[in-house]
Amino acid sequence: MRTSLYLALFSTSMTLACGDSDASTTSDPSSTGLGTDNPDSVGPTTATESDATATDSAATVTDTIGDTSSSDTADSSSSDTSTGGDAMGVVPLGAAVTFTILAKTGISNVPPTSIDGDIGVSPAAASYLTGFSLVNDATEAFSTSTQVNGLVYAADYAPPTPAQMTAAVLDMELAFTDAAGRAADVTELGAGDIGGMTLEPGVYRWGTGLLVPTDLTLEGSATDVWIFQIAEDLTVSNGTDVVLAGGALPEHVFWQVGGLFDLGTTAHLAGTVMTQTSARLGTGASVDGRLFAQTAVVLDGNTVVGP
Repeated sequence: MRTSLYLALFSTSMTLACGDSDASTTSDPSSTGLGTDNPDSVGPTTATESDATATDSAATVTDTIGDTSSSDTADSSSSDTSTGGDAMGVVPLGAAVTFTILAKTGISNVPPTSIDGDIGVSPAAASYLTGFSLVNDATEAFSTSTQVNGLVYAADYAPPTPAQMTAAVLDMELAFTDAAGRAADVTELGAGDIGGMTLEPGVYRWGTGLLVPTDLTLEGSATDVWIFQIAEDLTVSNGTDVVLAGGALPEHVFWQVGGLFDLGTTAHLAGTVMTQTSARLGTGASVDGRLFAQTAVVLDGNTVVGP
Protein backbone atom coordinates (compact mmCIF):
# COMPACT_ATOMS: atom_id res chain seq x y z
CA MET A 1 0.00 0.00 0.00
CA ARG A 2 2.75 2.47 0.97
CA THR A 3 4.79 1.47 -2.10
CA SER A 4 1.81 2.11 -4.39
CA LEU A 5 1.28 5.56 -2.87
CA TYR A 6 4.92 6.48 -3.44
CA LEU A 7 4.70 5.37 -7.08
CA ALA A 8 1.53 7.42 -7.63
CA LEU A 9 3.09 10.57 -6.15
CA PHE A 10 6.27 10.12 -8.20
CA SER A 11 4.25 9.74 -11.43
CA THR A 12 2.23 12.90 -10.73
CA SER A 13 5.41 14.90 -10.00
CA MET A 14 7.05 13.84 -13.28
CA THR A 15 3.93 14.79 -15.26
CA LEU A 16 3.86 18.30 -13.74
CA ALA A 17 7.57 18.80 -14.35
CA CYS A 18 7.28 17.90 -18.03
CA GLY A 19 4.36 20.27 -18.46
CA ASP A 20 6.31 23.20 -16.92
CA SER A 21 9.27 22.49 -19.17
CA ASP A 22 7.16 22.65 -22.35
CA ALA A 23 5.49 25.90 -21.31
CA SER A 24 8.80 27.51 -20.46
CA THR A 25 10.27 26.60 -23.85
CA THR A 26 7.29 28.06 -25.75
CA SER A 27 7.13 31.41 -23.94
CA ASP A 28 10.85 32.13 -23.52
CA PRO A 29 11.52 35.43 -25.37
CA SER A 30 15.25 34.70 -25.47
CA SER A 31 14.70 31.73 -27.73
CA THR A 32 17.22 31.44 -30.59
CA GLY A 33 14.40 31.41 -33.15
CA LEU A 34 15.06 35.18 -33.97
CA GLY A 35 11.42 35.99 -34.62
CA THR A 36 10.35 39.30 -36.19
CA ASP A 37 9.12 40.60 -32.82
CA ASN A 38 12.68 40.75 -31.55
CA PRO A 39 14.09 44.23 -32.41
CA ASP A 40 17.65 43.15 -31.72
CA SER A 41 17.47 40.27 -34.14
CA VAL A 42 20.57 40.14 -36.30
CA GLY A 43 18.91 38.26 -39.14
CA PRO A 44 16.23 40.79 -40.21
CA THR A 45 18.55 43.77 -39.68
CA THR A 46 21.29 42.28 -41.84
CA ALA A 47 18.85 41.41 -44.60
CA THR A 48 17.39 44.94 -44.61
CA GLU A 49 20.81 46.58 -44.93
CA SER A 50 21.74 44.24 -47.74
CA ASP A 51 18.50 44.97 -49.60
CA ALA A 52 18.99 48.74 -49.22
CA THR A 53 22.54 48.50 -50.52
CA ALA A 54 21.37 46.45 -53.48
CA THR A 55 18.64 49.01 -54.24
CA ASP A 56 21.09 51.93 -54.20
CA SER A 57 23.50 49.98 -56.39
CA ALA A 58 20.76 49.20 -58.91
CA ALA A 59 19.69 52.85 -59.06
CA THR A 60 23.30 53.83 -59.71
CA VAL A 61 23.84 51.30 -62.46
CA THR A 62 20.65 52.28 -64.31
CA ASP A 63 21.19 56.02 -63.99
CA THR A 64 22.33 57.31 -67.39
CA ILE A 65 21.18 60.89 -67.32
CA GLY A 66 20.61 62.16 -70.82
CA ASP A 67 19.85 58.77 -72.35
CA THR A 68 16.27 58.14 -71.22
CA SER A 69 13.82 59.59 -68.75
CA SER A 70 13.24 56.17 -67.18
CA SER A 71 16.60 56.21 -65.39
CA ASP A 72 15.77 59.52 -63.78
CA THR A 73 12.41 58.14 -62.73
CA ALA A 74 14.24 55.39 -60.89
CA ASP A 75 16.40 57.95 -59.14
CA SER A 76 13.37 60.05 -58.23
CA SER A 77 11.51 57.13 -56.72
CA SER A 78 14.40 56.20 -54.43
CA SER A 79 13.64 56.77 -50.77
CA ASP A 80 17.29 57.08 -49.84
CA THR A 81 17.99 60.75 -49.09
CA SER A 82 21.11 60.27 -47.00
CA THR A 83 24.12 62.35 -47.94
CA GLY A 84 27.58 61.43 -49.11
CA GLY A 85 28.52 59.95 -52.46
CA ASP A 86 26.17 57.74 -54.45
CA ALA A 87 24.02 56.88 -51.42
CA MET A 88 22.85 60.50 -51.66
CA GLY A 89 21.36 59.96 -55.12
CA VAL A 90 21.46 62.23 -58.15
CA VAL A 91 18.97 65.06 -58.53
CA PRO A 92 16.11 63.81 -60.76
CA LEU A 93 15.65 66.05 -63.82
CA GLY A 94 12.49 64.52 -65.26
CA ALA A 95 11.47 65.93 -68.64
CA ALA A 96 14.29 68.49 -68.48
CA VAL A 97 16.86 65.73 -68.83
CA THR A 98 16.80 65.91 -72.64
CA PHE A 99 17.98 69.55 -72.69
CA THR A 100 21.51 70.89 -72.58
CA ILE A 101 20.26 74.48 -72.19
CA LEU A 102 16.79 75.32 -70.89
CA ALA A 103 15.55 78.80 -69.95
CA LYS A 104 12.27 80.55 -69.24
CA THR A 105 12.78 84.03 -70.74
CA GLY A 106 15.37 83.59 -73.49
CA ILE A 107 18.73 82.37 -74.79
CA SER A 108 20.95 84.95 -76.49
CA ASN A 109 24.14 84.10 -78.34
CA VAL A 110 27.13 85.79 -79.90
CA PRO A 111 28.49 83.36 -82.54
CA PRO A 112 30.34 81.18 -82.97
CA THR A 113 29.00 78.90 -80.25
CA SER A 114 28.90 75.11 -80.21
CA ILE A 115 26.16 73.34 -78.26
CA ASP A 116 25.88 69.56 -78.11
CA GLY A 117 22.28 68.68 -77.28
CA ASP A 118 18.82 70.23 -77.41
CA ILE A 119 18.03 73.76 -76.25
CA GLY A 120 14.70 75.42 -75.52
CA VAL A 121 12.74 78.29 -73.99
CA SER A 122 9.35 78.42 -72.29
CA PRO A 123 7.10 80.33 -71.73
CA ALA A 124 9.18 82.60 -74.00
CA ALA A 125 8.61 82.44 -77.75
CA ALA A 126 11.14 81.58 -80.46
CA SER A 127 11.85 85.29 -80.99
CA TYR A 128 13.74 85.17 -77.67
CA LEU A 129 16.24 82.72 -79.14
CA THR A 130 18.73 85.16 -80.70
CA GLY A 131 22.04 84.70 -82.51
CA PHE A 132 21.31 81.18 -83.75
CA SER A 133 20.05 81.81 -87.32
CA LEU A 134 17.24 79.33 -86.76
CA VAL A 135 15.72 77.29 -89.56
CA ASN A 136 12.17 76.08 -88.88
CA ASP A 137 11.33 72.45 -89.55
CA ALA A 138 8.44 71.69 -91.91
CA THR A 139 6.43 70.43 -88.93
CA GLU A 140 6.95 73.79 -87.17
CA ALA A 141 7.40 71.80 -83.95
CA PHE A 142 11.11 72.64 -83.72
CA SER A 143 13.94 74.42 -85.48
CA THR A 144 17.62 73.81 -86.14
CA SER A 145 20.84 75.81 -86.09
CA THR A 146 24.35 75.20 -87.38
CA GLN A 147 25.56 76.07 -83.87
CA VAL A 148 23.40 73.44 -82.16
CA ASN A 149 24.08 69.73 -82.52
CA GLY A 150 20.51 68.94 -81.56
CA LEU A 151 17.06 70.51 -81.86
CA VAL A 152 15.76 73.91 -80.79
CA TYR A 153 12.35 74.30 -79.11
CA ALA A 154 10.16 77.21 -78.03
CA ALA A 155 6.77 77.59 -76.37
CA ASP A 156 5.10 79.00 -79.50
CA TYR A 157 6.06 76.12 -81.81
CA ALA A 158 3.43 73.68 -83.07
CA PRO A 159 2.03 70.93 -80.82
CA PRO A 160 3.11 68.82 -79.04
CA THR A 161 6.02 71.19 -78.31
CA PRO A 162 4.18 73.70 -76.04
CA ALA A 163 3.02 70.98 -73.63
CA GLN A 164 6.42 69.30 -73.67
CA MET A 165 8.17 72.58 -72.91
CA THR A 166 5.82 73.32 -70.03
CA ALA A 167 6.59 69.90 -68.54
CA ALA A 168 10.35 70.39 -68.98
CA VAL A 169 10.35 73.79 -67.26
CA LEU A 170 8.24 72.46 -64.40
CA ASP A 171 10.68 69.59 -63.86
CA MET A 172 13.60 72.03 -64.04
CA GLU A 173 12.04 73.98 -61.17
CA LEU A 174 11.34 70.78 -59.22
CA ALA A 175 14.98 69.75 -59.64
CA PHE A 176 16.08 73.12 -58.23
CA THR A 177 13.85 72.58 -55.18
CA ASP A 178 15.06 69.00 -54.74
CA ALA A 179 18.72 70.05 -54.77
CA ALA A 180 18.06 72.91 -52.36
CA GLY A 181 16.35 70.58 -49.90
CA ARG A 182 19.17 68.05 -49.46
CA ALA A 183 20.77 67.90 -46.00
CA ALA A 184 24.22 69.52 -46.04
CA ASP A 185 27.41 67.66 -45.12
CA VAL A 186 29.56 70.80 -45.12
CA THR A 187 28.50 74.42 -44.60
CA GLU A 188 30.27 77.71 -45.38
CA LEU A 189 33.44 76.01 -46.62
CA GLY A 190 36.23 78.54 -47.19
CA ALA A 191 33.86 81.35 -46.19
CA GLY A 192 32.57 81.26 -49.78
CA ASP A 193 35.94 80.99 -51.54
CA ILE A 194 36.91 77.45 -52.61
CA GLY A 195 39.65 78.22 -55.14
CA GLY A 196 42.46 75.66 -55.28
CA MET A 197 40.58 73.03 -53.26
CA THR A 198 39.96 69.36 -54.00
CA LEU A 199 36.49 68.34 -52.84
CA GLU A 200 35.18 64.86 -52.10
CA PRO A 201 31.55 63.87 -52.82
CA GLY A 202 28.80 65.32 -50.66
CA VAL A 203 26.40 68.22 -50.17
CA TYR A 204 27.99 71.66 -49.65
CA ARG A 205 26.01 74.71 -48.56
CA TRP A 206 26.70 78.45 -48.46
CA GLY A 207 24.37 81.13 -47.14
CA THR A 208 26.12 83.69 -49.34
CA GLY A 209 27.63 83.71 -52.81
CA LEU A 210 30.39 81.32 -53.90
CA LEU A 211 33.64 82.33 -55.61
CA VAL A 212 35.95 79.97 -57.52
CA PRO A 213 38.99 82.21 -58.27
CA THR A 214 41.45 79.41 -59.07
CA ASP A 215 41.17 75.83 -60.29
CA LEU A 216 38.84 73.54 -58.34
CA THR A 217 38.94 69.72 -58.46
CA LEU A 218 36.07 67.36 -57.69
CA GLU A 219 37.58 63.95 -57.05
CA GLY A 220 35.61 60.74 -56.74
CA SER A 221 34.30 57.70 -58.59
CA ALA A 222 31.78 57.39 -61.40
CA THR A 223 29.00 56.73 -58.86
CA ASP A 224 29.76 59.67 -56.55
CA VAL A 225 27.55 62.76 -56.35
CA TRP A 226 28.23 66.42 -55.55
CA ILE A 227 25.53 68.99 -54.76
CA PHE A 228 26.44 72.64 -54.20
CA GLN A 229 23.75 74.80 -52.57
CA ILE A 230 24.54 78.49 -53.09
CA ALA A 231 22.18 81.13 -51.69
CA GLU A 232 23.44 83.95 -53.90
CA ASP A 233 25.72 84.19 -56.99
CA LEU A 234 28.16 81.58 -58.29
CA THR A 235 31.22 83.25 -59.84
CA VAL A 236 34.00 81.38 -61.63
CA SER A 237 36.90 83.69 -62.44
CA ASN A 238 38.49 84.15 -65.86
CA GLY A 239 40.66 81.23 -66.94
CA THR A 240 39.61 79.04 -64.01
CA ASP A 241 38.82 75.35 -64.45
CA VAL A 242 36.38 73.28 -62.40
CA VAL A 243 37.55 69.79 -63.30
CA LEU A 244 36.63 66.20 -62.45
CA ALA A 245 39.10 63.54 -61.33
CA GLY A 246 39.08 59.85 -60.42
CA GLY A 247 36.27 58.92 -62.80
CA ALA A 248 33.72 61.50 -61.56
CA LEU A 249 30.96 62.30 -64.07
CA PRO A 250 29.47 65.72 -64.94
CA GLU A 251 25.93 64.31 -64.76
CA HIS A 252 26.52 63.64 -61.05
CA VAL A 253 27.47 67.25 -60.22
CA PHE A 254 24.75 69.81 -59.42
CA TRP A 255 25.13 73.55 -58.81
CA GLN A 256 21.96 74.97 -57.23
CA VAL A 257 22.35 78.75 -57.44
CA GLY A 258 19.97 81.25 -55.83
CA GLY A 259 21.38 84.17 -57.83
CA LEU A 260 23.40 84.66 -61.02
CA PHE A 261 25.77 82.12 -62.51
CA ASP A 262 28.75 83.98 -63.97
CA LEU A 263 31.38 81.91 -65.80
CA GLY A 264 34.43 83.99 -66.65
CA THR A 265 36.27 84.33 -69.95
CA THR A 266 37.84 81.01 -71.09
CA ALA A 267 36.80 79.41 -67.77
CA HIS A 268 35.45 75.86 -67.64
CA LEU A 269 32.84 74.22 -65.41
CA ALA A 270 31.55 70.66 -65.12
CA GLY A 271 28.05 69.75 -63.97
CA THR A 272 24.42 70.83 -64.18
CA VAL A 273 23.88 74.48 -63.24
CA MET A 274 20.39 75.29 -61.95
CA THR A 275 20.10 79.02 -61.40
CA GLN A 276 17.05 80.82 -60.05
CA THR A 277 17.96 83.89 -62.11
CA SER A 278 20.30 83.88 -65.12
CA ALA A 279 23.41 82.22 -66.49
CA ARG A 280 26.10 84.29 -68.22
CA LEU A 281 29.13 82.80 -69.97
CA GLY A 282 32.17 84.93 -70.83
CA THR A 283 33.88 84.77 -74.21
CA GLY A 284 35.40 81.36 -74.86
CA ALA A 285 34.04 79.79 -71.63
CA SER A 286 32.89 76.17 -71.72
CA VAL A 287 30.57 73.86 -69.79
CA ASP A 288 30.61 70.09 -69.66
CA GLY A 289 27.06 69.59 -68.45
CA ARG A 290 23.80 71.58 -68.52
CA LEU A 291 22.57 75.14 -68.07
CA PHE A 292 19.10 75.55 -66.55
CA ALA A 293 17.97 79.13 -65.89
CA GLN A 294 14.69 80.41 -64.50
CA THR A 295 15.28 83.63 -66.47
CA ALA A 296 17.82 83.85 -69.34
CA VAL A 297 21.06 82.30 -70.60
CA VAL A 298 23.63 84.58 -72.24
CA LEU A 299 26.30 83.01 -74.48
CA ASP A 300 29.37 84.49 -76.15
CA GLY A 301 31.36 82.14 -78.37
CA ASN A 302 31.04 79.23 -75.97
CA THR A 303 31.16 75.44 -75.99
CA VAL A 304 28.48 73.58 -74.05
CA VAL A 305 28.51 69.79 -74.16
CA GLY A 306 25.56 67.94 -72.63
CA PRO A 307 26.21 64.74 -70.64
